[in-house]
Amino acid sequence: MEKYLVLYNKLSGPAGSQAEGKLPAPAEKLRSILENGGAATELRDIRSVGSYDELFAEIGEDTRLVLCGGDGTINRYVNESGENGLSKDVYYYPAGTGNDFARDIGFDAGGGPVVINKWLKNLPSVTVNGKTSKFINGVGYGIDGYCCEVGDKLKEKSDKPVNYTSIAIKGLLFHFKSKTANVTVDGKEYEFKNVWIAPSMMGRFYGGGMNAAPDQDRLSEDRTLSLVIMHNKSRLKTLMIFPSIFKGEHIKHTGQVSVIKGHDISVTFNEPSPLQIDGETVTGVSGYSVSFR
Repeated sequence: MEKYLVLYNKLSGPAGSQAEGKLPAPAEKLRSILENGGAATELRDIRSVGSYDELFAEIGEDTRLVLCGGDGTINRYVNESGENGLSKDVYYYPAGTGNDFARDIGFDAGGGPVVINKWLKNLPSVTVNGKTSKFINGVGYGIDGYCCEVGDKLKEKSDKPVNYTSIAIKGLLFHFKSKTANVTVDGKEYEFKNVWIAPSMMGRFYGGGMNAAPDQDRLSEDRTLSLVIMHNKSRLKTLMIFPSIFKGEHIKHTGQVSVIKGHDISVTFNEPSPLQIDGETVTGVSGYSVSFR
């Protein structure tokens, strides 16, 4: 009999979708899929894992490991599991709000969990406020980080789903102030004024379906990241261009959108701004640096 250990994240998915004391609906669905296939299935909250070395020793070689959650769940796993994190096959079943990693690798929502090791073997790192960690999708800086910050505050006050598109539109029109960005890519320096977003992308998608870097290939042999700068003095014109990011067509506006590829990227704003790493918010950030070697 096949055996599975499912590491789920109770905090994944829409706000308020997990009742106290109950498994999230996607974890219940996954357990049903596995058990209907004749597998013995155990579920644990990934937040309860203290030592992955001890966990791997406990479950042994014959138990398959499944991550059930969103992009933040995978991010947590790759940063906490250490060198042995990919010593066995790691399966994934998307259960988050955005699921941009699943979207990028072409996950079939109608199927069961898939092995994701090949996409996790080589990951870039980001350094923010002196802390360095790996990331799987992208590092958003600017109004994308602002949207995550506002969304987090709304989740604290209400169980209703957060409309990030609405937050972005209101931010573009009224609340978010564009920045001046000093950028260095592989030793070459740039300055951009009136910057709205400045993400460094490992995959194509972030923010729950925004195709920020349509030409980015996470398995590319050259191991480069895509820095995407949207810059425009006019709020109204930026608002007109912004929706095209969902189809990746924003890059056609070459006067307002610049894409620079490189291995080592640093971005500094003239004043602090929220930042997000795979959907997790960091507030009051003056700058960040990423490296992919």
